[in-house]
Amino acid sequence: MVVDDNKYLPRSFAAMFQVPDDARVSDVPFTTLKRHVRESRIALVTTAGIWNKDTADSFDYEREKREPLWGDPTYRVFGNDLRQEQVGAGHLHLNNDDVLADFNIALPIDRLRELVTAGEAGSAANHHYSFMGYQGGGPSGPDTTEWETRYVPEVVARMRDEGVDAVVVTPT
Repeated sequence: MVVDDNKYLPRSFAAMFQVPDDARVSDVPFTTLKRHVRESRIALVTTAGIWNKDTADSFDYEREKREPLWGDPTYRVFGNDLRQEQVGAGHLHLNNDDVLADFNIALPIDRLRELVTAGEAGSAANHHYSFMGYQGGGPSGPDTTEWETRYVPEVVARMRDEGVDAVVVTPT
């Protein structure tokens, strides 16, 4: 199956967002769990750029519209009690209508709660995270410096402090 990363972009933008085949990462990082999933605390991370309208501001979509090769490197935090009506979505690289109809396609908190209730997962972390998956690019590729050196380490530290054993990343 061919996935069109630019399906929801105006076609005039598509060429700006093409990633050359030699720039794609071929190795998938994998770490073996130290304990069984039934004993693990699990956090969720999405790249859908969603936020909780009750507790956070949206990502900077206005700047992204003005500067199509830029992506907001910040993150948003969710509690386990997130409800559909609280979710905001405005990502310029995916169909937000789908996320606004069922946020679990981007951040499957309800599915994780069901797995915990069924005893298939140990516990859900108290906090889950959202990034804007698109981090820009250009002739030399994306500039992910701030994302890599500031925001990802912040989220990792928060998860460590919370005792997270495993992370499920739901890319868009």
